Amino acid sequence: MARDSYDSVYARPVRRLLATVVVLCLVALVVVWRIDNPRVERMRAAIVDRVVPNVEWAMAPVTGIARIFEDFQSYARLFEQNQELRRELQQMRAWREAALQLEQENARLLDLNRVQLNPELTFVTGLVLADSGSPFRRSVLINVGARDGILDGWATMDGLGVVGRVSGVGDRTSRVLLLTDVNSRIPVTIQPSGQQALLMGDNSQTPVLEFLDAPEDVSAGDRIVTSGDGGLFPPGLLVGQVIETTDGLLRARLAADLVRLRFLRVMRSHPGSSLDDPGSLIGPPWPLPEAGAETEDAGPAPDLEEARLGQEAASQ
Repeated sequence: MARDSYDSVYARPVRRLLATVVVLCLVALVVVWRIDNPRVERMRAAIVDRVVPNVEWAMAPVTGIARIFEDFQSYARLFEQNQELRRELQQMRAWREAALQLEQENARLLDLNRVQLNPELTFVTGLVLADSGSPFRRSVLINVGARDGILDGWATMDGLGVVGRVSGVGDRTSRVLLLTDVNSRIPVTIQPSGQQALLMGDNSQTPVLEFLDAPEDVSAGDRIVTSGDGGLFPPGLLVGQVIETTDGLLRARLAADLVRLRFLRVMRSHPGSSLDDPGSLIGPPWPLPEAGAETEDAGPAPDLEEARLGQEAASQ
């Protein structure tokens, strides 16, 4: 107990004295360090040369901690940059997908523009909205309808060949029955033999060619085009090529890509005008009687100029 009391009595004054000395030394050091004098400057340089090299080992932990802090800040900046690059990469992937879709649409539109058609034919281009097909029905919807002048039964094409025909018309949309549908029947011509046939869908990718007059004149690879019979399909539209299957049937490999339909052309078909009064096409008798001549019953013959005008009108 006496020892503890002794320590408590003398320890506090000693600590206070040491603290006062340290504070005074620090104040003196600061004051000396702030004095702008050549001698003081030389003294400061001498102190630095003596002290600093000897305390580098003591400054090593501080320097290491400072470097660790700088590395952590650099890592944080790298992490932020990495996250930003990831976001930009995701955006670039989205733009890449959009660019690929636009490229595909552009390719399909170019295919549509390359199709060689009769200059007299006109068409309306529509976008495929949905595939409304089923295992028992093959059809698609397009975004053109009655307001665009579409009529039921008109032929449709993609960039390669005939796809089908319009089988239902709404105000803004239309349904296209594909050639592969079991309800599809279109008359076709097989070239170069000129054979007439009926292309009949059976819900497979290769419709059947039926009602051929001379099947022996048809060979695999022959070109199939629309014949124009019936007045709905314009003649000469490409359908596909003839193939012969293992069951001995003649089928058509369609030129149109029915799996990736994006745009369709609806071909306008204008049926020919009918002749109701054939009498107006019958010209005057030939040779014409001479001017002024009379027949027994008809009286005087018509004037030559009037007969010529009537004959020209009949020929037109």
